[in-house]
Amino acid sequence: QVQLVESGGGLVQAGGSLRLSCAGSERPFPRYTMAWFRQAPGKERDFVAAINWSGGSTYYADSVKGRFTISRDNGRYTVYLQMNSLKPEDTAVYYCAAGTASVIDVRTTAYGFWGQGTQVTISS
Repeated sequence: QVQLVESGGGLVQAGGSLRLSCAGSERPFPRYTMAWFRQAPGKERDFVAAINWSGGSTYYADSVKGRFTISRDNGRYTVYLQMNSLKPEDTAVYYCAAGTASVIDVRTTAYGFWGQGTQVTISS
C-alpha cells in the first residue's frame, strides 16, 4: 500500500506558476501509475494528468495541455505537476493518486490510493 502526501499549493495571480509535489512511501511507489486530479467547490473530481510507472508515457486533460507538465522521480518516490500560465478556472483542490493499472486511465475508479489534497487558488 502506498501513502501519498501533496504539497506546493497556494495562492498565485493569473499567469503565474506553481509546482505541486506528491511524496509517496518507499518501495511500492515505482510500480504505480500516478495521476493528478482536481476538484472545485460543488463540482466533480476531474482528471488533470497522469504518468506511467517509467515516466515514458503521459496524458493530459485538454484544459491543461500545453500549460501543465507531469513528471516523476522514482528515486525520490515523488511525482510533480508543474503548472504554468495559470487561470482562475484552475482553482481547485488538487489530489495525487496512485493506481496499479499498467495503462493510463482518466477515471477516478482506476486509482486506489489518494493523498489528502492541496489547495490551489488563482486570483484574476
